[in-house]
Amino acid sequence: MSDNSTIINGDSLIEMPKLPAESIDLIFADPPYWMRTEGVLHRVEGTEFQGCNDSWDKFNTLDDYESFTLQWLRECRRLLKPSGSLWVIGSMQCVYTIGSAMQHLGYWLINDIIWQKSNPTPNFMGTRLNNSHETLIWAVKDRRAKFTFHYKTAKALNHEPPGKQMGSVWKFPVCSGSERLKDSNGRKLHTTQKPLALLERIIAISSNIGDTVLDPFAGTMTTGAAAKKLGRNYVMIERDENYYAYGEKRLDEISFADTEIARADFDVKPVKVSITEMIEAGFFVTGEKFYLKDGHEYAKLQSNGKLLYQGEILDIHTCAALAKNLKAKRVNGFDYWHVMRGNGLVSIKIIRENYRTKKEE
Repeated sequence: MSDNSTIINGDSLIEMPKLPAESIDLIFADPPYWMRTEGVLHRVEGTEFQGCNDSWDKFNTLDDYESFTLQWLRECRRLLKPSGSLWVIGSMQCVYTIGSAMQHLGYWLINDIIWQKSNPTPNFMGTRLNNSHETLIWAVKDRRAKFTFHYKTAKALNHEPPGKQMGSVWKFPVCSGSERLKDSNGRKLHTTQKPLALLERIIAISSNIGDTVLDPFAGTMTTGAAAKKLGRNYVMIERDENYYAYGEKRLDEISFADTEIARADFDVKPVKVSITEMIEAGFFVTGEKFYLKDGHEYAKLQSNGKLLYQGEILDIHTCAALAKNLKAKRVNGFDYWHVMRGNGLVSIKIIRENYRTKKEE
């Protein structure tokens, strides 16, 4: 697997225009939130809380923030491949501004996802509700985009409830403990470092091995770490030299983990085979009876792979719906029809799998 990854120490508004158009498969952006914090915040017991009061989060007016937002989003749109996806994370202070800008630029919104924090920072003053979530916006360049989405991989990653269709509320703890990067004084290096598990989920379900992932506000390179672990290439842009240095060291220590999640094995589609193929291979015989599970209703297999049922020649899917007296006009016939093998009925789905196995040998 080739590695075309790079990290850039520079301002994203200067560096992004240097990158070639339509060269990126997936963008994750964690832009300044413009938190508008003032003064010093103290915990209940009196110690100072190190919140987001960094220089990179400062803007003078809403017009300034909107202009900045439009600039980087416009560049993201230029860089995305037609099939690429953009994910942006934000808090209540900025996400509505960002979402509006995205729509003005022509992005098509796929989902908004709530990241519910299982261990949020308390509201120390008790003056409002605890801010226990952030919002992610998933979008593509336009409505007709054929974007990557590994639906079954998402189901495999779902842990609430396990194995079910993934919803738009994701529960993860905030970055803490050994995962949180510390500076030489033992203080947290970056005030808004995101959990690695969050980025791994986004990258796993929205890209493929060998794709290129861009983060224009890379910070401590969490996006790059997740991308490298999952076998994706990455372009990380970070203007702060300190974050860049720590992030570069972090990426050097990450290696590719070749897993079914990284490969999106759950979403690999099986080889398509037809009934006529299986007749020619001797797995079915023209004229044999196709039964429903109870063995009462049956149809006769024709040489063209269709079924004769009540005087009509029908494909196996339409015939199954009719034989079962279902409201739907078509169902997956492989889920309903059985044939006699030995002393009992065997699902034609099992026979199809046996044929696929033999075909791959």
